[in-house]
Amino acid sequence: MKTVRVFHYDAFSSKPNKGNPAGVVLDADGLTEKEMQDIAMKVGFNETSFPMESDIADLRIRYFTPGHEMNLCGHATMATIHAMKTRGLLDKDELMIETGAGILPIKIHTTAGPDIYITMKQAAPQFEAFNGDKAGLASSLGLDIEDLESELPIVYGSTGLWTLLVPLKERSSFKRMKANNSLFPQLLKEMPGASIHPFCLETYDSDAHMHARHFSSPFSGTLEDPVTGTASGVMGAYYAKYIKGDLEDEVHLLIEQGHEIGKDGRVRVTATKNVGTYDIEITGNAVYVKEFEVEVKGSY
Repeated sequence: MKTVRVFHYDAFSSKPNKGNPAGVVLDADGLTEKEMQDIAMKVGFNETSFPMESDIADLRIRYFTPGHEMNLCGHATMATIHAMKTRGLLDKDELMIETGAGILPIKIHTTAGPDIYITMKQAAPQFEAFNGDKAGLASSLGLDIEDLESELPIVYGSTGLWTLLVPLKERSSFKRMKANNSLFPQLLKEMPGASIHPFCLETYDSDAHMHARHFSSPFSGTLEDPVTGTASGVMGAYYAKYIKGDLEDEVHLLIEQGHEIGKDGRVRVTATKNVGTYDIEITGNAVYVKEFEVEVKGSY
């Protein structure tokens, strides 16, 4: 057995135990893939991240849910960069990170106070049609088909990870949600491994533009992600494409999430028009909570 130290950070919040928890393992270069998966399972957060050396970028980050590896994770990226910057492990404020979704640029913004804000560019947005059972989809969330916003499309979207974007009419629907994640694969026939991301344009915060929840694929080993960076990024692209209708060259959004489970946080999204698509950037922060140790078996 070997002992590994895990640092717990909450992303998209400056208050501990709000936002989205992530585990960060700073000494990851000597770990095998199976050891990283074992650590993520024992930590139990939606994602645990493993920063390591890269031959093609300044840094490589691998992301694991308790069930499998992910190509990209916005909140775990915020946690990782915050942890490394505040611990003196990053000597510059602009860098490139290697992820499963490609090589992505990171900018670190320091403030007069203790806060650090991190801007992360995501992969080019993609959308695919959802042709499934809308009534069944609503039911899987504990809702009725009348709760769905009929004026906006239900589509799969990705800026690094695929999720089903489901527009709803009213914010009150979010308190009634009781998701049955086990039903997702049979409903999402085009992409059985996708998560589901319901959202609406009615918000708690008068400065926010969109409110959301995020329900995990059952293959991930988790149920709900409190505040999602990648899904917020693709929501920004959705807003620019389907709500604004490509009328503006640049859209700035504040997205709120997590209120219904006591984990409210905020993600800033910028969508900038670029030759038939949008460049998507998300900006957020993180806060240190605690550190702990987990034991894993030795090399496999």
